[in-house]
Amino acid sequence: MQFVDEPKGRTEDVAAHFAETFTAAEGPLEGALIGGLVRELLTDTPPRDLHVFLACEGEAIIGGAIFSRMRHDQDARQVFILSPMAVVPDRQGQGVGQALLRHALAALRAQGVDVALTYGDPAFYAKAGFAQITQAQAAAPFALQQPEGWLGQSLTDAPFTPLKGAASCVGALRKPDLW
Repeated sequence: MQFVDEPKGRTEDVAAHFAETFTAAEGPLEGALIGGLVRELLTDTPPRDLHVFLACEGEAIIGGAIFSRMRHDQDARQVFILSPMAVVPDRQGQGVGQALLRHALAALRAQGVDVALTYGDPAFYAKAGFAQITQAQAAAPFALQQPEGWLGQSLTDAPFTPLKGAASCVGALRKPDLW
């Protein structure tokens, strides 16, 4: 397995990976929704606001993690949110996702990102250093359907401290039904 950062020219391959993985896990409607989200993230988000990390075997994508910028209007820290992440079904439970997350978080840390957020399964993401947070600690751009899945971590030597101000996200994530 090798990691690919910022894969150029693979928009359709990456979108297909996410669509197929989410279709297998949650059905065709979710697959189409997430595939469309990924395509929009990759085509409409300014490069400075997006980090894409892939786990590959040869040319085959077996895992993907997409981080996009979030802003809190009274906080100068660089914040990125992981959304979405997917590992192909036949490789789940084999450490691909955790290895990909460790690689991605190390790369973000090296690039000066201060805080990583995500919205997902606390048991899975806790293994990569994420901890449950509240909206008082980091506002979300929209109401959270499952607040227990709101997670964050500091990527600096300092502990996670509350992010100040109202939150905003990139355009592709600016849809209340995603939250």
